[in-house]
Amino acid sequence: MGTNQKKASQVKGIKSAGLVILACFIIAELVYNFVFGNPANFVGNDPANRPINGNFYGTIYKGGVIVPIIQTLLLTVITLSIERYFAIRQAYGKGSLVKFVKNIKVALANNDMAKAQEICDKQRGSVANVVNATLAKYREMEANVELPKDQKLIAIQQALDEATELELPTLQQNLPVIGTITTLGTLFGLLGTVVGMIRSFAALAAGGSGDSLQLSQGISEALINTAFGILTGAFAVISYNYYSTKIDRLTYSLDEVGFSIVQTYAASHK
Repeated sequence: MGTNQKKASQVKGIKSAGLVILACFIIAELVYNFVFGNPANFVGNDPANRPINGNFYGTIYKGGVIVPIIQTLLLTVITLSIERYFAIRQAYGKGSLVKFVKNIKVALANNDMAKAQEICDKQRGSVANVVNATLAKYREMEANVELPKDQKLIAIQQALDEATELELPTLQQNLPVIGTITTLGTLFGLLGTVVGMIRSFAALAAGGSGDSLQLSQGISEALINTAFGILTGAFAVISYNYYSTKIDRLTYSLDEVGFSIVQTYAASHK
């Protein structure tokens, strides 16, 4: 192997999603108890009573203990989505990725490796990182007079694959967590709905006007958790699909440039 082909990925991001989830849970609990559960949101300044008419915070509080769990999931999706935005933006580099690929292909067509290197140094990002590693192997194979051409092509392709494998995990980091929350958000919303409906039916079974508060609380719990669960699941699906598409586009660019480098070597060397 060459001396410096393996270069650490330039893409940085949050490596511990568990700490993010824990921090979001603490924030969700504080918001649930001290903002939504503020006594001023309820009749008689007592959270045990019904919310003041039109008070949305109090209504959310009546959603029950499932609310802070779903809030944790929602805050986690928002935090990791913002983190992925900056990480993938960094991976794309400083300029247009489409223009970068085009310029690299032109430089390769002219067999101008110095120009290709200059373009990479200016662009930076994951694609430039991979191209840099592949060009380093390209130059190494040009200087090698022992290996046959087919083995040199294999070595260049291997350098491309290794550099790509080094970059991809950093791009996909935390996306599995967001993908999991697409299901968890909906499931916890459904759980809260079921718990709320159980309370409602229990109040109906008890009968009497004295249970109207419990009935309304059960319905509120069901509806609030349904709303939060759908919101969390929808946001997670949008985020996951958006960033997966961005990564696919970047991977396609890697494949396109890598193929051009290998083909350039094959065409210009006997």
